[in-house]
Amino acid sequence: MAPSVSMKHGLLASRRSLCSKIFPQATCRPRPTETKSLSSSADSSSQHDERYCVDLVRSRDYEGFVCSLLLPEAARRSSLALRAFNVELAQVKDSVSQKTIGLMRMQFWKTVVEDIYRDDPPVQPVSVELWKAVRKHTLTRRWLLKIIAEREKDMEDRAYRNLQELETYAENTQSSLLYLLLETLGVKNVHADHAASHIGKAHGIVTCLRATPYHSQRRKVYLPMDICMLHGASQEDFIRGSREQNVRDVVYDIASQAHIHLQHARSFSKNVPDAAMPAFLHTVAIEDYLERVRKVDFDVFHHSLQKRNPLLPIQLYFRSWKKTY
Repeated sequence: MAPSVSMKHGLLASRRSLCSKIFPQATCRPRPTETKSLSSSADSSSQHDERYCVDLVRSRDYEGFVCSLLLPEAARRSSLALRAFNVELAQVKDSVSQKTIGLMRMQFWKTVVEDIYRDDPPVQPVSVELWKAVRKHTLTRRWLLKIIAEREKDMEDRAYRNLQELETYAENTQSSLLYLLLETLGVKNVHADHAASHIGKAHGIVTCLRATPYHSQRRKVYLPMDICMLHGASQEDFIRGSREQNVRDVVYDIASQAHIHLQHARSFSKNVPDAAMPAFLHTVAIEDYLERVRKVDFDVFHHSLQKRNPLLPIQLYFRSWKKTY
């Protein structure tokens, strides 16, 4: 074997080895530019990348998966790529044993975004699909980087100091994702942006509540400390799954703030174009959780809240048909 060929083979092997260590669940392949001459292989790779994103979103973000299926066909694949990107970032915190490894993954994604905007996507399936979405819809780099930056800050692994800090986190992650979804739909509207901001905050708050039983089992509590202190609820109360009134009062206050954001978002509905409505379908899932937690008197540990609503796909379809959020 010629020295140059051997060297190239060694570099590719090293690249694949690094990718497999950072993303053990992903299948890493040469960059698209390295397989241009093999059209059939490229088609197969494209299908693999899309399937990987579909499977990832369906298993880790089922509600987002169903919402994506109800988007117009021109935006559907890009929506799944964005949601897969969001899932990859969201699961870093719980999938690493050391903060340093988590920060390395975040740095990897920062580099991915920069490479995508240089038309040189890395070997990871989500990266390639995200690159296609960016090319197709001219997605704004700032929103992608903002999601990464906020997830990176969240690696500190501590409770939110106050409700405003939780809202900031939700704005920079969930709202930023909605801004990108609006771009895939070709929507540029200030009222839609305002609605997206409030819906993203409501989504982030509800996600924090929904994850409380999961985190409590791992002796972690992320609920805003100012609300907990206001009602005299300690982190230990949540860790042991307390159903005392002070714990329910904490949940009530936090859920109420999510409801307020949902109402604010709907106050813009008359001025939001119909084309933006598919991006806001997640309001159905947000509203569903808030209603279910109300019915169990804000007992965040109630077993019914851990079950998936089997009617949710039908409710989402109906809301999509009505073109409302």
